[in-house]
Amino acid sequence: MEIEILQLLEGARKAQGLTVIIDVFRAFSTACYAFGYGVQRIYPVGDLKQAYKLKRQNPEYLLVGERNEQKPEGFDFGNSPSQLMLGDLNQKIIVHTTSSGTQGIANATQSDEILTGSFVNAKAIVDYIREQNPAKVSLVCMGYSCQYPTDEDTLLAVYIKNELEGQPNNFAQMVEQIRKGDGARFFAPNKQEWAPVADFGLCLSLNRFNFILKVEQEEGMNYLRKIVVNHHDL
Repeated sequence: MEIEILQLLEGARKAQGLTVIIDVFRAFSTACYAFGYGVQRIYPVGDLKQAYKLKRQNPEYLLVGERNEQKPEGFDFGNSPSQLMLGDLNQKIIVHTTSSGTQGIANATQSDEILTGSFVNAKAIVDYIREQNPAKVSLVCMGYSCQYPTDEDTLLAVYIKNELEGQPNNFAQMVEQIRKGDGARFFAPNKQEWAPVADFGLCLSLNRFNFILKVEQEEGMNYLRKIVVNHHDL
């Protein structure tokens, strides 16, 4: 199994084989919590206009996401797992658009299959990849608004690669590095409205969920499908 770690949109465009698009803060952590709270389906879209159009065509859909970390006008929720908890999401359908993760999905056109990547379902991702046993795995770190690499995304790629290769991981050390680096904004008093401190802990709740989110297509639209992975020690 050849495992490559790639960065940003350029990495998404180059990704081949089984591809994991990684966005820890916060798109694909948020998506896992949404399914955990009973959401039926998520449509990840890159384009804000497309998100608004889907909402106009389907008023019952919920709009979730961000631009510059802020909730766009008319959206039901920002890109925040702790804010999602406040809503009734049971059996709802979400349109999800963000500056990083959903852009990666839209650009990973050479991949054989695409999974979303976050720490909250890292073990499920690793187990699924082992089961599929692909010749090539691309781990794509979307970084901050696809502009520059970030600690949390790169460290998750390293974490997954280590697990697949039977190498040790020091998760506590990773959390500390993220807290001091790109995760520091969650502790800034002036950012609590859109980057609440609760999200830091929720996004780094390792292996909280036992499912992967796989990108599927229906009528030309990408959607995320939840697939439960039975954990077993291999």
